[in-house]
Amino acid sequence: MYSQLFGDPYDGSNEANIFSALEFNSEGNLLASGDHGGSVVIYKCREDTPQKASVGDVNGEENKHKWEVYHQFQSHEQEFDYLKSLEIEEKINHIQWAKPVGGNSFLYTTNDKTIKLWKVGRRMQRTQTASYSSIRDGVLSLNREGTPVSSIAAMPKRSYCNAHAYHINSVSCNSDGETFLSADDLRINWWNSEINTSSFNIVDIKPPNMEELTEVITSAQFHPEHCNIVMYSSSRGSIKLGDTRRSALCDVSAKVFEEPEDAASKSFFSEIVASISDASFAGDGRYIISRDYLTLKVWDTHMETRPVRVININDSLKSMLCELYESDCIFDKFEISVSPDGQRILTGSYGNQFSVWNKAGYAEHSVELQSNGGRPRTREAADAEFEKKVLHCAWNPANNTVALAAQAALYLYKV
Repeated sequence: MYSQLFGDPYDGSNEANIFSALEFNSEGNLLASGDHGGSVVIYKCREDTPQKASVGDVNGEENKHKWEVYHQFQSHEQEFDYLKSLEIEEKINHIQWAKPVGGNSFLYTTNDKTIKLWKVGRRMQRTQTASYSSIRDGVLSLNREGTPVSSIAAMPKRSYCNAHAYHINSVSCNSDGETFLSADDLRINWWNSEINTSSFNIVDIKPPNMEELTEVITSAQFHPEHCNIVMYSSSRGSIKLGDTRRSALCDVSAKVFEEPEDAASKSFFSEIVASISDASFAGDGRYIISRDYLTLKVWDTHMETRPVRVININDSLKSMLCELYESDCIFDKFEISVSPDGQRILTGSYGNQFSVWNKAGYAEHSVELQSNGGRPRTREAADAEFEKKVLHCAWNPANNTVALAAQAALYLYKV
């Protein structure tokens, strides 16, 4: 297990530098990160001959896969909605890579209200090296000579806006390569990537009276193989699987995956800790992995009544829920990422700790991120520092490299 480090693990004062989104592209050679300041940084994997690790390598091991900053650009700026008198933050909520075309990469980025499609690739620019003027037939002409130079550039292609009244939390590309979905707290919209003026609403859970609101959408994703199947999770701990071939509105005819509530163990915190912070298909889409505050759950799409596996990852926090509630830590949203074969699950926790579990419920790795050159070490969650947490993570679809964001630092590990 080795690590590369980008950013400053001790920079907690500048909120703009705190990471808020991570995503590998489908080839696994590019990694995009977003932060609270609205900027996107793209890292590229460069394969070299084995060499001694440099300053960025925490373990000091020999490795041949080196990551480096490929390009950086400002995706979103802070805005103000004058009609609603609301400030729209520039924070990047989600990043999703689209299908590459002609050697260029494409990715969607979103803040609370606006989704943008970016084209990232090489662009030829002519640099001016000399200029001279001449007079011919009484006409003054200015001639410039230069050499073409290739550089990496991010160019905005489309902006998808005015379709969400609430905060956007998810963007997911469809397997058809032409459409994508976007989800906010109460609605999910289906877009054609070529059309940014309109979208089709496929989920709407907004009640006629907002006082009757009992749940919100926390994440949404297309099936990895079937373009007609949509999955979304809610704050009530349920997962819904909709088929657009059966009904245009997926919330009406969706299959509901929900664990029966245990009345004996119900408490004030039960609904809060049951809220699903992230959910993802595993492998070919037969299984769904979900993460709530205390557990990981493995669901079989052929069995709605209960999860096939419940993995308790934060048991030691059960006695501290009151303290976590008072500090608002109980509302932290931890992401998950699934290995390419669908057999292993990556997630983060407090104390800059991350863990890798298999679907059988056994922990393969549970370590604390280190930035001082030492080896990773294990730590109980109850002993962790709650201001230090790994909320965002991503698993490379081409190998066993994982990316983890802890505050303003990005770590790359081989697991």
